[in-house]
Amino acid sequence: MGLGLVLVLLALAGCTAGGGRPAPAGASGSAPPSAKARAWVPGGPYAALGDSYTAGLQLQPAGGGPKGCGRSAANYPSLVAQGLGLTGDQFTDASCTSATTADLTGAQQVSGGPNPPQLDALNARTRLVTVGIGGNDAGFTNVFTECAEQGLLHLVAVAKGQAPCKAHYTAADGSDQLSGVLKTVGDRVSAVLRQVAQRSPQAKVFLVGYPALLPSDPASCGGLLGDTVSKGDLAFLAEQEQRLNTVLRDQAAAAGAVYVDTYAPTQGHDMCAGQSARWVEPPLPAGGMAPLHPNLAGQQAMAAAVLGSIRAAR
Repeated sequence: MGLGLVLVLLALAGCTAGGGRPAPAGASGSAPPSAKARAWVPGGPYAALGDSYTAGLQLQPAGGGPKGCGRSAANYPSLVAQGLGLTGDQFTDASCTSATTADLTGAQQVSGGPNPPQLDALNARTRLVTVGIGGNDAGFTNVFTECAEQGLLHLVAVAKGQAPCKAHYTAADGSDQLSGVLKTVGDRVSAVLRQVAQRSPQAKVFLVGYPALLPSDPASCGGLLGDTVSKGDLAFLAEQEQRLNTVLRDQAAAAGAVYVDTYAPTQGHDMCAGQSARWVEPPLPAGGMAPLHPNLAGQQAMAAAVLGSIRAAR
């Protein structure tokens, strides 16, 4: 199991990473006409931007766009559009697997591609934008792979309860070497949000975070992930994901966007929760599913979180 985990993670490094429409906001009869005109209505046109967690990698039925984007018609943007009653040119899904922030401004080369710059999906008419990006800029899948490799290289340390991957990312002065990476991610996401605002000044923007990949208690992963990744390193990985989400939350607040927390509502449904309860697939996934990515239930949970945030935005 341990060696199989490492091989799967090494392969991953090459591919990364309902309800009716709410009433219009600010529709009070006491509001002046100018205020009514500025009020945001939860509707379209809606444009979805993002990486594989947005695209719904390997989920059926397949959606549009280049084959290499792995875009699903059952991903959370599609479910959000359905929940808001948006069809036709009222909904554009530009998301693509392996996308980084650079692929929002430049074409992304994938099989069956290229996928056009994702920001090209926006215009002055756009009223709703969701953005799910940053994980690939942070190299999160690579960090996960590194932890598996470090565990394999230091099996004795793992057996002693040490955390060789955490040690690998800790500088001689005790500082976390990933802090600089996360700062860069924050800067890039900030630039994306500025460009979204410039292209679609009337749009409400929702920056979508990442769901819980690992449990709060790393011990519950022992049976699934084997003995090549220590409990300490699993806790380290979970902490890094939460730090990434914090960066996204802070950038959303600074840009006047809405941060959508998908971590809290997916806790307890992580990759180690068991096949019947998990919303994120483990390194050795169920047939046809993508490792370390949300399954159909996970996409549904993310859609529910986004729709909840949309309906709360007034």
